[in-house]
Amino acid sequence: MKIALTIAGSDSGGGAGIQADIKTMSAMGVYAVSAITALTAQNTMGVTAISQTSPEFLAQQLDCIFTDLFPDAVKIGMVFSAPLIEVIADRLTCYKAENIVLDPILASTSGTSLLDQEAEGVLRERLFPLADVLTPNVPECERLLEISISSREDMEQAAAALHEQYHCAVVCKGGHLGEGADDLLVHQGKSRWFCGRRIDNPNNHGTGCTYSSALTACLAKGFTIEESVQQAKEYMNGALKAGLNLGKGNGPLNHFWK
Repeated sequence: MKIALTIAGSDSGGGAGIQADIKTMSAMGVYAVSAITALTAQNTMGVTAISQTSPEFLAQQLDCIFTDLFPDAVKIGMVFSAPLIEVIADRLTCYKAENIVLDPILASTSGTSLLDQEAEGVLRERLFPLADVLTPNVPECERLLEISISSREDMEQAAAALHEQYHCAVVCKGGHLGEGADDLLVHQGKSRWFCGRRIDNPNNHGTGCTYSSALTACLAKGFTIEESVQQAKEYMNGALKAGLNLGKGNGPLNHFWK
């Protein structure tokens, strides 16, 4: 069985973060291991508190994983602070990790900041260059590039800019744009659209985590980036269509819809 590592924060509500990553990777048929960057107190209504892991303890988690259960692919989600980013970058470089998928999580669905201002610059400087795939949504692209995106043409320019700047594949997720849910992959200088219908389900907490984790699992199993994007999109669409309805707010997906 292939192994996929998630480096992210814990979601006590189970809809996003480490919990969503492990569910997704398991559903996609790989063995999930994890390194937790922060604990969050949250539910479907929002985030109440965040307590970050110490850099030393994060390093110990990563050392334990790479010296015994070496992952075939790595997903990076919530990294929270500059010292934690430094540890992640150092360990991934030291162990020569492969198939790194970086989901640049800047804020929660409810709007809570999950990355301090100092950390954003370090994220760009240390982790972006290590990534094989970046998976930003439209608001994240807008923030990263300091632009406004309102059309498919804008998405194409944004994804191309990130691809050129960081020399990695970029999946720009278009769920925030218009009526559709089309995603754009830019890889090795070429662009490909993955078209999809918008699914009428208000319970979409953890879609970004789920998408990037499914993509990571597919890469771990040896699929190409294009194949992995296609399978990840199909998996997430199924999790949305299943129509799970838990909690009083923005509920989670059904990760085991299959």
